[in-house]
Amino acid sequence: MPSSYRILFFFCTKNDRSLDHGVLTSLLAGAPFMETNSLFFAFGRPFSPFYSLAMRLRESLYRRGILPSYRFEVPVVSVGNLTMGGTGKTPMVQYLARLLQEHGFKPAIVSRGYGGAARGKVNLVSDGSNLLLDAHAAGDEPRLLAETLPGVPVLTGMVRRLPARRALSMGADVLLLDDGFQHLPVVRDIDLVLFNTDRLAGNSRVFPGGDLREPVAGLRRATGFVMTGVHGANRERAERFADLLRSKFPSIPVAFAGLEMESLVGFTPSGLIVPVEAGPLQGQPCFGFCGIAHPELFRQTLTDQGFPLAGFLPLADHQPYSEALLERLVAQAQKSGAQWLLTTEKDMVKLVGRAAHLPLPLCGLRTRVTVDPDFARAIIEQLRSWTAPR
Repeated sequence: MPSSYRILFFFCTKNDRSLDHGVLTSLLAGAPFMETNSLFFAFGRPFSPFYSLAMRLRESLYRRGILPSYRFEVPVVSVGNLTMGGTGKTPMVQYLARLLQEHGFKPAIVSRGYGGAARGKVNLVSDGSNLLLDAHAAGDEPRLLAETLPGVPVLTGMVRRLPARRALSMGADVLLLDDGFQHLPVVRDIDLVLFNTDRLAGNSRVFPGGDLREPVAGLRRATGFVMTGVHGANRERAERFADLLRSKFPSIPVAFAGLEMESLVGFTPSGLIVPVEAGPLQGQPCFGFCGIAHPELFRQTLTDQGFPLAGFLPLADHQPYSEALLERLVAQAQKSGAQWLLTTEKDMVKLVGRAAHLPLPLCGLRTRVTVDPDFARAIIEQLRSWTAPR
């Protein structure tokens, strides 16, 4: 087994990293997207114990109250992960916000605003009625959440208790903490940790020697695990990994989430993203591109949905679109014989006002999360039974 495909099962004590080889092999079987930055991690591996120790110490300081944590007078739901890179946090936050709205709650989303140029202590991306910051200022993910969740305020800020407090003043009765598992200054009531089914735990080592943001012991803080990106081809692997989670954390439930295509989207003349029909583009070869954590997953989604791909350009996560990059992208698309361009909705928010100037039509793919009904029911029941701390 190549070293870059090695997953040493990490749900173990710090003195025992062993797992039966047959279990590892079966978990990896058919996993097409297992790769790591092996050279970087190889150089970083000697430093992993120091970073791991620092993260353990940090958690201990918060747990003992030496470093302050802030509790709010409304419930806080965190969506995060143990690994670096994409696990489907943004679609899950979308799903939860809509779920809460359907059941009469008034959620607000608080995000760090990664990649955004806004540097205020509190940056209001949306007040629930008006879009106030573009993707450049807000970051692509907060802007996408703001644009696709009418009625839900979206706020960003490095010190997240500050935008959280502002959200409460706007009438929010539930706070959704986007990418919040390692943000210990805010106390959360529901703490969800997501695992990408096709990537699991990367190489199972702590940064900078691997994909983990912190030692596995931190998973004890979670109140729920969610296996994301589950579909027919990887369902068995998801179930086996879930069994391993249950064996090490028997009190923490595990749910399964998949993604399904909702519609194609395009721009209105005012720059809003709305569903569109494929029309004459239906069946025509397209050129795919995206700047997400794992672009190969989007390429696989396009293939699974039957889009005839003439070519595909993977880009870095949160990739800004310069004129030079757009020219290169269009040139590759035209050379491939593609008749139109297809990307993610997350990338679309960074192309507002520019699609009309491209020589090929541009569409985005809107997807939605599907989750076990018991998962949704448990979330709502827990929030309805929540009582404010005294």
